[in-house]
Amino acid sequence: MPDEIIDLRSDTVTKPTAPMRAAMAAAEVGDDTLGEDPTVIRLEQMLADAFGFSAGLFLPSGVMANQLGLRLLVPPGQELLADASSHFLLYEDGGVAWHGGILTRTAVSENGLLDPAVLARLIRPTTPYGTGTKAVAVENTHNAGGGVVYPLATLQEIRRVTREAGVAVHCDGARLWNAHVVSGVPFDAYGACFDTLSLCVSKGLGAPAGTVLLLDADRLEEARVMRHRMGGSMRQTGILAAAAIHAFENHVERMAEDHANAKTIAGVLNDSGLDVGTPETNIVFVQVPDAGKVQAACMAAGVKVSVMAPTTVRLVTHLDVSAQQCERAAFTVAKAVSEAGTQA
Repeated sequence: MPDEIIDLRSDTVTKPTAPMRAAMAAAEVGDDTLGEDPTVIRLEQMLADAFGFSAGLFLPSGVMANQLGLRLLVPPGQELLADASSHFLLYEDGGVAWHGGILTRTAVSENGLLDPAVLARLIRPTTPYGTGTKAVAVENTHNAGGGVVYPLATLQEIRRVTREAGVAVHCDGARLWNAHVVSGVPFDAYGACFDTLSLCVSKGLGAPAGTVLLLDADRLEEARVMRHRMGGSMRQTGILAAAAIHAFENHVERMAEDHANAKTIAGVLNDSGLDVGTPETNIVFVQVPDAGKVQAACMAAGVKVSVMAPTTVRLVTHLDVSAQQCERAAFTVAKAVSEAGTQA
């Protein structure tokens, strides 16, 4: 095994920085289940204010945040519309059906970005004995779409279409920070498009754990009950909230480096004859002959990548990898793909 391992499986693999650890050690804490952790309260209010919401709720994971956000908007037996490759459908263990009894109807969209005109045709009213559309879910950036960013105009049009139909909108904003850095769209402009919004702090921001669900204050108590019922209430959580606050105050704009590193990877791969295009943010998808073989070859050379499909691997840049490491990783992937393509 090589001495140096370059881990590009996800931006969730980062370790807390020294200043972040110092902030965690110094955090003022209380019992968050009782609503008494001052650092958690500060984090929740900080993000709610930034995105134009009246309340926030700190949760252990993005999966729980999506489940709670959607359940607040869609009663059991009613319908949620989403892109067919949405994260909450592919990678959250069927949680909306298991926990919430929510029916889903999907549209196959280009790069995972829903077309407002298609949504307008899909939305159906509630009728006696019928299932009505109660919410639409969007994902920004879109993981399965290769980290693509929703244009603000598209989100605003989705907001207009849904508002006219009396339908709510949830956003899985696990990587909304990346969208903000690339597009320059202010946080509150994004927030105005949604009724509930999940913001992960353990991906691009680099905090060790947690997601904040933004919502209207009149839904907060219901969300707290749901969190407790799902086993998500925590106690002296200010240690984690302090890491998130440090990350929000120091790690957002530096994501531009991750985006530049993703472009470096794509450039090397494109030059090697692989057509990966130009990534918008920090995710690079590579079509390969055999993803398992490529992953194994890369690992043997000290580079970790994810298998997303039998012929697709994914590389995700983050604050724990340098430009030089990303370039080396790209050459490693290109070599592995070339060798996989010549093997019987």
